[in-house]
Amino acid sequence: MNITGNTVFIPGSTSGIGLALARELQAKGNTVIVGGRRAELLARIAADHPGLDTVQIDTTDPASIETAAKEVLAKHPDLNVLVPMAGIMRVEDWHRPESFLDSAEATLTTNVLGPIRLIAAFVEHLQTRPDATILTVSSGLAFAPLKATPSYNASKAAIHMLSESLRLQLADTSVKVVELEPPAVRTALLPGQEESEFAMPLDAFVSEVMELLETQPDATEIQVENVKFLRHGEARGDYHQVVATLNAADPHGK
Repeated sequence: MNITGNTVFIPGSTSGIGLALARELQAKGNTVIVGGRRAELLARIAADHPGLDTVQIDTTDPASIETAAKEVLAKHPDLNVLVPMAGIMRVEDWHRPESFLDSAEATLTTNVLGPIRLIAAFVEHLQTRPDATILTVSSGLAFAPLKATPSYNASKAAIHMLSESLRLQLADTSVKVVELEPPAVRTALLPGQEESEFAMPLDAFVSEVMELLETQPDATEIQVENVKFLRHGEARGDYHQVVATLNAADPHGK
């Protein structure tokens, strides 16, 4: 992925990794459109960060995705990068269905169906651009499970395999498929994560991501150093130790 000169749409980027990445991409000379549900928050972002464009979108609603896609493409016909960023993460207890079923359905709708529907809304357009990218967002937890968040783990494993499959299918087009694999990052994704000593500072994470995008333009997976412990446990042969260490450090599963 080229690091500059793009037009980038990031649905689900009104906070956390998404907003930080949007700001850094804008600073590198890209046109960036931030997508989110709350009009007042989008207005505040536009006021606080001149030059960032915004569009209202609910990535759990197919009609909202369709409307937003038309708006984005009408205003930015040169759009060539899609980053489906929206995601939720919830602690679940799978001993009883009332403790997990609603959460599981919401998580899969947001984390899996959302990106699928977004890709469906833009993939034909992206194939008309000479150099296009779909930057998916999985997680280190796609490769080693956190006991407390089964649906989140499963959703990110699905995004990993979707990314692998799309890369094969779109190999005969101008569309690259790149997978961003964050470790735990200090955001509000999960209660307590913003203060967690085990989570990577947001600025440090985004800075390393930008460096990797710039120095490894042909990479298919973007892995900061902190995620490699989770990502490569099976290849190293220490997967079970990785899972044990990960869960011993997590307060949500105790």
